[in-house]
Amino acid sequence: MKRFESWMTGCSVSLCLMFTACKPQAAPAPAATGQPAASASSRNTTTAPKANPPANETSSVTDVPRLLTDEELADGWISLFDGQTLFGWQAASAANWHVEEGAIVVNDGPPGLLCTTSTFGDYVLKVEFRSDTGTNSGIFLQTPLKPTDPAVDCYELNIADSDNPFPTCSLVKRVKTEGNFDSSDWQSYEVTVANGQVIVKLDGEQVLEYADEKPLRRGRIGLQLNQGRVAFRNLKLKPLGVQSIFNGKDLTGWKTYPEMESEFTVTKDGLLHVQNGRGQLETEASFADFVLQFECITHAEQLNSGIFFRCIPGDVMMGYESQIHNGFKNGDRSQPVDCGTGGIFRRVDARAVAADDLQWFYETLVASGPHISTWVNGYQVVDWTDQRSPDPNPRQGLRLEAGTIMIQGHDPTTDISFRNLRIAELPPVADKEPASQ
Repeated sequence: MKRFESWMTGCSVSLCLMFTACKPQAAPAPAATGQPAASASSRNTTTAPKANPPANETSSVTDVPRLLTDEELADGWISLFDGQTLFGWQAASAANWHVEEGAIVVNDGPPGLLCTTSTFGDYVLKVEFRSDTGTNSGIFLQTPLKPTDPAVDCYELNIADSDNPFPTCSLVKRVKTEGNFDSSDWQSYEVTVANGQVIVKLDGEQVLEYADEKPLRRGRIGLQLNQGRVAFRNLKLKPLGVQSIFNGKDLTGWKTYPEMESEFTVTKDGLLHVQNGRGQLETEASFADFVLQFECITHAEQLNSGIFFRCIPGDVMMGYESQIHNGFKNGDRSQPVDCGTGGIFRRVDARAVAADDLQWFYETLVASGPHISTWVNGYQVVDWTDQRSPDPNPRQGLRLEAGTIMIQGHDPTTDISFRNLRIAELPPVADKEPASQ
């Protein structure tokens, strides 16, 4: 496939700041392809504040942070914070959100939230926090960017001293937890949000269980500045409710195209294997907003494939494409070949190549209205909002309608396997808000 330009100035700065050994620089110009680059309105649009440049700077990225264990990756976890930048986050106010010693820190500015640009349905969230005495902060669940009432439009899991009306472990305006949880050390929350139920553990001990009669089923995750200094680190999320779309035995639930050159088979080990020339395998079901997770391995170097989504059913790969290509140039993982694994082809490159050929890797794709995010091996590589005009064909414009998912056979060298393909449809957003900018 030919490479298309997919960088914005702000995105390229964010890319270069994310590594401890990376110097801010302009994104490389696209190779001459004879075709137009992606329009500015369809490029990466993250505007979260950026971390300070690392002191030890070099010009290339030779490694990507390994944020999760193999066991966590196999269990479906992703990291919401890369430990070095605020990529994937959006501030609702001009507070001084910044990265300090591997943590997201804030202590000054107008009150407000720093939110994930992605929205989620049911999930388990883990986060460590540390707050000074007198701090009033919180973690907002199922929230819009600017909530107005925690009794109605979000769940505010408080971080506050024991003399606060809603001390640490309480849900503000919903339920107060009894006890003194004051500490100047790092503490950990594990929060399960599912079907209107919120279960909270502090340092491994369950302290709260709350059932909402009017459940909030989908929203962002927000970190709050209200008063005082607070720090957050090790933010991890596991989507819940994912269901298998490949049974490991046959192609039930999938439409084949025998007239095309690709060969899709199920191996004796239960893998979905594709080889040979151009072709596609298509789900019978359609999906609009969803979380898709899968594992993939390329059986040779520099192979090319992709996962298409919101496709026009029955057409030839007319959908958004999450690229699969683990090549990178000049030994620099921030220079992907042909968009890079997890990149949205022709729209936005992966900010780094986080997978390697001949090794299994994990990908999570979240499609939420016009906003699309991808994680490879638990590391977020794309945070993009499609701002093009609506069009039934995602190759031509914004498609929000449900469409099928397709696995691509790219060319005669194709030799790729998949396993553990699973998906969770996202519930409707109760209160529509502007797309992430």
